[in-house]
Amino acid sequence: MPERDAKQVAAGQPDSPVAATIEQEILRAVARIEYGSVEGVIHDGKVVQIECREKIRVARDDAGRKTAIRQVR
Repeated sequence: MPERDAKQVAAGQPDSPVAATIEQEILRAVARIEYGSVEGVIHDGKVVQIECREKIRVARDDAGRKTAIRQVR
């Protein structure tokens, strides 16, 4: 696996155009989630999957029933 130059890492420059696309997908996933996690699955040094786990917070209304705080998109 080729080593990245320290200047590239510091500047946040990707190794290739594909890496920039993956970076954008990860940032999009993070922006969509209010509560939860984003996980990248890597095989042989390459991102092959991006998993999103979203948590929806619930609150009790006056009748004691649980209701979702935010609307599901």
